[in-house]
Amino acid sequence: METTKSAEKRILSVDVLRGFDMFWLVGGTGLALAITKLFGQGIQNLLIPQFDHAEWIGFTFYDLIFPLFEFVMGMSVVFSLKKILLHEGKVAAYRRLLTRFVLLFILGIIYYGGLSNVWPEIRILGVLQRLALTYLLTGMIFIHFEIRGMAILSALILIGYWILFCFIPVPDTGVIALTQQSNWAQYIDTILLPGKKNGPGGTWDIVGILGTFPATVSCLLGVFAANILQSKKLSDKKRFIYLAGGGLAMVLIGYFWGIQFPVIKKVWTSTYVLVAGGYSMMLMGIFYYLIDVKGYKKWTPMFVWIGVNPITIYMARNLIDFNLISKKLVGGNLALMIGEQWAYLLLMAVSMGLSLILLHFMYKRKIFLKV
Repeated sequence: METTKSAEKRILSVDVLRGFDMFWLVGGTGLALAITKLFGQGIQNLLIPQFDHAEWIGFTFYDLIFPLFEFVMGMSVVFSLKKILLHEGKVAAYRRLLTRFVLLFILGIIYYGGLSNVWPEIRILGVLQRLALTYLLTGMIFIHFEIRGMAILSALILIGYWILFCFIPVPDTGVIALTQQSNWAQYIDTILLPGKKNGPGGTWDIVGILGTFPATVSCLLGVFAANILQSKKLSDKKRFIYLAGGGLAMVLIGYFWGIQFPVIKKVWTSTYVLVAGGYSMMLMGIFYYLIDVKGYKKWTPMFVWIGVNPITIYMARNLIDFNLISKKLVGGNLALMIGEQWAYLLLMAVSMGLSLILLHFMYKRKIFLKV
């Protein structure tokens, strides 16, 4: 009979999954593209589109990175707030929530040049700001709702979002629209969101107001996954089955529903939540089974270094041009000698290596910058 002790100790696979996710943002994508370009045209045509976002409708591997981080962040809500609620109460939990929310939101403003630009050239909402908002909302829901209540609330958000986009005409147009030029997210952001925009034509922010609500459901899916991993009633095998099987079911439902309500990352449709959340759940199940159950850990250190300092390296890659440093180190005559494709691979490998050296240094000295 399988024991449940693994639910009581630190779950290494969570750090590894977070690191795996961030790997693609801190140099992994460039490295993968460089490797892909060494292969024939057929393989390039198959793989290269996966390292960029879908133009509008559709889902690529790169479209998984953001919601996967939301998912893992939802897991961290459980791991961090559960103990605080048990030993210190709701006031302490809210103090932790609000502190992290403010810090993460401010880092988002800084990341998009908030200290060097003046109004209105400041992006109010962006990736880090959305993470801050979804973390706050998920934490508040976790504090006040049981699992059943969270599931019902998640379903209501996804269904309400579907009704809004697919059955209610966009104001000022009189038609039901889900295009880049006309949709409810575009309408609301154009009216309510000031400052610099990051969307088609610069008129609305693709990480804007409305999409924050279904993105919160992506975060809540991580809460559900964490509860599965922490359940002492489940064996290791059942945890894996629930995560992988539940994730597969969500992917299938998401794509089937997508026939009527397309999978679109830029407005974070309900179907996108299910497809991305399903893949995230499946990855969590696989990582958990391989790392925490079977003990295959030799390949994990690099991802652990990234996973315990994700925001640090995300900000560092914005403030320090690792690619430029790499070019100065190995981009001269050496690059000319080995050919364009191999030179690009070398540049990306060195850039990634520089990031890992920094992260390994911080890890060894137990420097963990958390927000």
